[in-house]
Amino acid sequence: MKKFLPIVFISSSAALWGIIAIFVRKLTELGFTPMEIVTLRVVTAAVLLGILGISKYSSQMKIKWMDIKLFIGTGVCSIVLFNWCYFSAINQMSLSIAVILLYTAPVFVTALSFLFLKEKMNTVKLLSVLGTIAGCVMVAGVNLHATSFSFIGMLTGLGAGFGYALYSIFGKFALKKYQPFTVTFYTFVIASITLLPLTNIWEKGSLLVSNEVLLYGIGLGLFPTVLAYLLYTKGLEKIDTSKAAIIATVEPVVATLLSVFLYREGFSVTQGIGTSLILLSVLLVNRSKSNSKQIFEEKASIN
Repeated sequence: MKKFLPIVFISSSAALWGIIAIFVRKLTELGFTPMEIVTLRVVTAAVLLGILGISKYSSQMKIKWMDIKLFIGTGVCSIVLFNWCYFSAINQMSLSIAVILLYTAPVFVTALSFLFLKEKMNTVKLLSVLGTIAGCVMVAGVNLHATSFSFIGMLTGLGAGFGYALYSIFGKFALKKYQPFTVTFYTFVIASITLLPLTNIWEKGSLLVSNEVLLYGIGLGLFPTVLAYLLYTKGLEKIDTSKAAIIATVEPVVATLLSVFLYREGFSVTQGIGTSLILLSVLLVNRSKSNSKQIFEEKASIN
């Protein structure tokens, strides 16, 4: 039974990431903009992770002030951009399309690593890039005249994948000096410090303390963020990272089921083929990775 627990932990974390739209769409209905929802998420996560850090990881809470620039990269350039694009895409188009576009991130990582980190571009990586491009064309092409399709939404969804990918680039430098928990915590702290004055979210004070906002706001920071992070971390202790990455594709499956059965959004055959191409490309990229910290940060901190 114990050998199945890591699979349960990782698939559960992926399922929690897959239900994020429930919180995002509800908070949108309650009157919050995508950037305000991002603020709710990062602030709640920072507070919860801070409590966890003080009680369990106190030795990992210290950083050098000169390294703040590393967390500006992960927190602002990646977390803020990724979440804003993803939450916007969720509200602009079909949930299944939005989450699949998010899963272009590993291919963006491959391209960015080739351009800026001078990593080699082998045949597997090249096939993954081409497969993802073909999948996106199929996903978009079949919906060009559909009422649920938004070209801006498509670009925003790809922006989410790009922002997701940036974390791996900035995070790689941060992880040379700090533990994954430290990077994760200060990423959310810097994102919170940046967004609070920009969004002036406290101006919605009466709305913030309403029962529904408290329920969905705290739920967003707890379930698809902190709890998912803890479950994924626990699962990685007893399972190979390549297997974990494959199991984590439960996320788009759950999101697609929500899209079809909860939100009654269509999902065509051509769309399914395009989706399969993107997921296969992601699996190819993940199988070629050997850096467990990089995969840990990509999945546990960005979602």
